[in-house]
Amino acid sequence: MHDDQAEPLAHGLKQRHLTMLGLGGVIGAGLFVGSGAGIAVAGPGIVVSYLIAGALAMLVMRMLGEMSAAMPASGSFSVHAERALGRWAGFSVGWLYWFLLVVVLAVEATAAARIANGWVPGIAQWAWVLIFMVVFTCANLAAVKNFGEFEFWFAALKVGAIVLFLGLGLLAVFGVLPDTEPVGLGNLTGQGGFLPNGWEGVVSGVLTVVFAFGGLEVVTIAAAETEDPAHNVARAVRAAVWRILFFYVGSMLVIVTVLPWSAQQAGLSPYVTVLDAIGVPSAGQVMNIVVFVALLSALSANLYGSSRMVFSLAERGEAPKGLLKVSGGAGGGVPRRAVLASVAFGFVSVLLNLLWPETVFLYMLNAVGAVLLFVWGLVAASQLRLRRRIEREAPELLTLRMWGFPWLTWITLAGLGGVLVLMLTDDAARPQLLWSAGATGAVLLVAMVRELRARRA
Repeated sequence: MHDDQAEPLAHGLKQRHLTMLGLGGVIGAGLFVGSGAGIAVAGPGIVVSYLIAGALAMLVMRMLGEMSAAMPASGSFSVHAERALGRWAGFSVGWLYWFLLVVVLAVEATAAARIANGWVPGIAQWAWVLIFMVVFTCANLAAVKNFGEFEFWFAALKVGAIVLFLGLGLLAVFGVLPDTEPVGLGNLTGQGGFLPNGWEGVVSGVLTVVFAFGGLEVVTIAAAETEDPAHNVARAVRAAVWRILFFYVGSMLVIVTVLPWSAQQAGLSPYVTVLDAIGVPSAGQVMNIVVFVALLSALSANLYGSSRMVFSLAERGEAPKGLLKVSGGAGGGVPRRAVLASVAFGFVSVLLNLLWPETVFLYMLNAVGAVLLFVWGLVAASQLRLRRRIEREAPELLTLRMWGFPWLTWITLAGLGGVLVLMLTDDAARPQLLWSAGATGAVLLVAMVRELRARRA
């Protein structure tokens, strides 16, 4: 089942880098700020929304972990899709994921620049964006072990902030903090009960939060650059998934227990509201710093993931061969041209975001809105076919197995289909789904034309 050709990339990432890279890619502004929108529609039931969305992400990651442990590759699920379903699938999922990452990268760079501009108004927002893009391009061009170290400490800061928040929240619930009374569980059942908007609210909450789990896939892309990819990816997938579920669900539980859900304001971080309520001085500013670090860490992880994905596409002849060149010397094994190609498109995205945020860039953002669900769907479809093939040809490679195969894989596919149907019926989400379907259709069309040409040649 293994390819004979060795991966030309360096093997400079350690186990701890891999685990933190997973956390770095996924813990961003979506959790710290965007979760407020979920609380507004679901109330305390947002905890159930996160559990459902988290379970879906967890199952997809388990499938991805199974395939990546058996067949590690820098293209991860794009390579698996090609092996399972054909060239068209590998091409489509690889380019769609690359497009998703470079567009999201622009959102993160712009949001971080907005915060920095608030601190230092003398430096224009576009100048901050330029600074961030240059710094992170340099970090990604350096030896991969340096990038891993850089990302490790960035992600560690975010994880530390969440752990501290969970600790303070629990102390507030039990009334241990100075000048506080025990909160008890009144806020979970008051203000209309645990499900103030019924199960409909919970379902709407799933729609709001499911995309916050995107970014976990970077772990399986990075695994190819470790000394023992099969072993390391299995451990990193297990660790990242459980920790993220704990951080996300734990945070939401603390937020809706400490304060009535109706106390949250749209656009304001629920974390800030809670920290203010329990008397943490300068809570807003502290959270601003955490969100700033979270954005830059996710930006860095996304730039890494996009460069490795386009490199893998070039390896399989699905992207220009010129992107295959890797650096030599002490910091060797870095696909520098792939990094520069990804950051170049990232710069274009940022420019569009700064010039036409409500038109051109909004269309681009909508075009990637539901792409994550299409990618996850192809991961599940690939796993269904590859698992049986691996069991038949090389069962010893199955060091990490998907639970309840094949039933849980089918349930995951049905769940993803359910989210897509919800998006179609939701006025706010429908444009995202339709634009994303259009982008996916365009990529599939190109893939099919390439396949037909290859057959004729």
